[in-house]
Amino acid sequence: MSRYRGSVCRLCRRENLKLFLKGDRCYSDKCAFDRRSYAPGQHGQRRSKFSDYGIQLREKQKVKRMYCLSEKQFRLVFSKADSMKGITGTNLLVLLERRLDNVVYRLGLACSRTQGRHFVRHKHFLVNGKMVNIPSFLVKVDDVIEVREKSRKISFIDDALSSVVRRGVPQWIELEKDNFKGVVKNYPVREDIVMPIQEQLIVELYSK
Repeated sequence: MSRYRGSVCRLCRRENLKLFLKGDRCYSDKCAFDRRSYAPGQHGQRRSKFSDYGIQLREKQKVKRMYCLSEKQFRLVFSKADSMKGITGTNLLVLLERRLDNVVYRLGLACSRTQGRHFVRHKHFLVNGKMVNIPSFLVKVDDVIEVREKSRKISFIDDALSSVVRRGVPQWIELEKDNFKGVVKNYPVREDIVMPIQEQLIVELYSK
């Protein structure tokens, strides 16, 4: 599977939105988006006019990059959201939020979704007492996500927890910081996702 290996700060600049892909650096003065908030490349400072298709494509790219997914992974999530009851766009965002790598990030046990995926892959987390190393695992209500006993001394996890106050924890999950664990209280709703996302544009793009 192909994987983007370039500078992730270029992705924020391309989408004209801070995607928080580099953890604490995104909150510091070193953030590339704050210093150069225009598209990368030789002609990045020119004004761009997008067609309707271009606007829809940029919205899809923005969300895909925000959750650090490949095109194939994102399309599979969309297909599942489309087959569910309810509003497809809202279903899509809820499914993305319920991914284990995202929940680990939201709880403050990782500084970014990429780091959360790395931790999950390396078997640092338990779900309801069982080891889960699948980043796309969908959490359910009352699931307990915790750091394995042997992994609680990892400095990166301590660093992430120390800065969780700055990022905040969504209302649909609860963090027990001293116990290195969190509990899923409810499924996320649309109002819990505060990033400026127009999910209807993604639905229109994939409906063509």
